[in-house]
Amino acid sequence: MTDRETLIADLVTANRILAHEGVVDGFGHVSLRDPEDPGRYLVSVSRSPELVDEADIVTLGLDGTPAGGSAGETRALYLERPIHGAIYAARPDVGCIVHNHSLSVIPFGVAGAPLKPVFHMASGIGDTVPVWDIAERFGDTNMLVTTMAQGEDLARTLAGHSVVLMRGHGCVVTGAGLRDTVMKAIYLETNAALILAARPLGDIRFLSEGERALSWATNTGANPLKRAWDYWAARAGRAGR
Repeated sequence: MTDRETLIADLVTANRILAHEGVVDGFGHVSLRDPEDPGRYLVSVSRSPELVDEADIVTLGLDGTPAGGSAGETRALYLERPIHGAIYAARPDVGCIVHNHSLSVIPFGVAGAPLKPVFHMASGIGDTVPVWDIAERFGDTNMLVTTMAQGEDLARTLAGHSVVLMRGHGCVVTGAGLRDTVMKAIYLETNAALILAARPLGDIRFLSEGERALSWATNTGANPLKRAWDYWAARAGRAGR
């Protein structure tokens, strides 16, 4: 396969992994900045992540319109493309974005409780996870991010963080690359579930700044990241991809 074909195959695998691990269901999406043009990104057409295959991957400009070899695409696209375009425009350091409705995460966007790492595998989510409330600027909506103005407002709340919660909706997870972002999204959900389980037991001790930095550096080392990816890919029926 060419480098681009390998990249597309990896993006398909990411969709399948996130579905199998319960981060996305029939809804949610993952995109990857185009390494050949930082003003574009790769994402599936509007399809449930578990069903995405290589033929579904298209190239979009940051304004959400089909670009490059995908110009003229007529299939339906995800409505919330502004999430991806606005964040890529605002954050040159971001190479991958996952938007999902991870169930254990949603309570932290509506109840005001802090969502911080309580175990080492979730250290990449950072010490502060801000909450974006679409109603603050846009009033009553269908809760979807469907305009660039909404996407840009979401990106401002994300700012320099790696995760932002969306009140009453879900979250956005960002990262430098595809595999580390998938890892972050999976363990964000697990970490939220652990906090919900630990809260009735007493006060929670979160990871320190040093523990977060050292843990994430270890987790995203070449061997651990490959080990995790191979495990998730095999579980999702994409072994060797």
